[in-house]
Amino acid sequence: MADIKIGILTASDRASSGEYEDLSGPAIIDTLNDYLSCEWQPVYRCISDDQPVVEQTLKELADNEDCCLIVTTGGTGPAPRDLVPEATEAVCDKMMPGFGELMRQVSLQYVPTAILSRQTAGIRGRSLIVNLPGKPKSIRECLDAVFPAIPYCIDLIEGPYLEVNEAVIKAFRPKSK
Repeated sequence: MADIKIGILTASDRASSGEYEDLSGPAIIDTLNDYLSCEWQPVYRCISDDQPVVEQTLKELADNEDCCLIVTTGGTGPAPRDLVPEATEAVCDKMMPGFGELMRQVSLQYVPTAILSRQTAGIRGRSLIVNLPGKPKSIRECLDAVFPAIPYCIDLIEGPYLEVNEAVIKAFRPKSK
């Protein structure tokens, strides 16, 4: 069993009710399997878009499951039930707005509606929470942009050391003195 746990959280009323298959959560897992060369364990949840449910699940993944990274998908748009950024902000000690800024910048290269996306990131204890959009193609584009900073961020919050597959993606860590 791997010591490194990463939470994968899909917020979707329809996927959580079985109306359709969740493709986004598995897309995150596939992408992280490509990126990481260390052993890790996904802790997967597919839940409804209810803000209290999202908040409780984020707390469970951070506090009880000890996930060093929690990657969410869905619920970042302008629709009334898109409340994942609000749930993230409610449970975090610190917000990390640069993640969302970079993801929107990258997504704008592909679709003009990227300005409608409200993804963000924050820190809860020793967990980094990153909100991604809901489309599998957008998930990879956004993770390609922000993942190089994620291992060092987890180092800084005293999480486990994430080793990456340098042939796929390069993580930035300052040189030791």
